[in-house]
Amino acid sequence: MTTSTPPLREAARAIVLDDDNRVLLLRYDENGGFWATPGGSLEDTDGGDHAAAVLREMGEELGVLQEAIELGDQLAERSKEHLVGGREVRQVEKYFLARIPAAAIDPARASQPDNIREHRWWTLAELNATAETVYPIGLADLVTGVLEHGAPVRPVVLDG
Repeated sequence: MTTSTPPLREAARAIVLDDDNRVLLLRYDENGGFWATPGGSLEDTDGGDHAAAVLREMGEELGVLQEAIELGDQLAERSKEHLVGGREVRQVEKYFLARIPAAAIDPARASQPDNIREHRWWTLAELNATAETVYPIGLADLVTGVLEHGAPVRPVVLDG
């Protein structure tokens, strides 16, 4: 019996912090409901540039103007096989630090809000205490490390 490897889907995601170091997460209803960082798959217009994809996705999903985004280093990477649009893919995500003022979000400007049900700013205490599903796993620890020690020298590998 042979098993085929799912096609690769490259993605870029943002770990977004505001001026109070709160973390921005988006809520989705599928798969029992979960919270996740903004981002999505690379597109041809990104030219293979993950940072460009993060900036584009922030505008598409949340209506954030690129000028309002202070994009930082790549903090982490995650690889996971899951369904996207009903087909199995192996998604490889690169996570970048992004800082924006909380008021920069304007859902009325969002051109592709996908299936986002809501957005919410979370404190680290709230992230550590929640029983809700949050992706990526280990997000609160990653953000705590970045705030205490700065960006890691090499991107951290996160669990599924």
